[in-house]
Amino acid sequence: MTAPDHEPHDAPAAPAPGADELSVRDRALLALERRPWPGPGAKERAIREELGISPVRYYQLLNALIEDERALREDPVTVNRLRRVRDARRGRR
Repeated sequence: MTAPDHEPHDAPAAPAPGADELSVRDRALLALERRPWPGPGAKERAIREELGISPVRYYQLLNALIEDERALREDPVTVNRLRRVRDARRGRR
């Protein structure tokens, strides 16, 4: 059974030990985004089961995270890929 969207996972991220470090939740978002997905629905299922949040909330958090320079330092490949995808979608609108 999955956790409701209002569980502590959905609370604001607690500051990381160092002011220049990402929170545990932010690192988990990036880690999930790095993984390959075997088919439709697998990623959404993992978001609910592993993070305890809805896919909509996941993408809200992820979109804010890719603007954070700490995320870029932590995982430049993933963050730059996500920025390119976002920018390409904006260009088609």
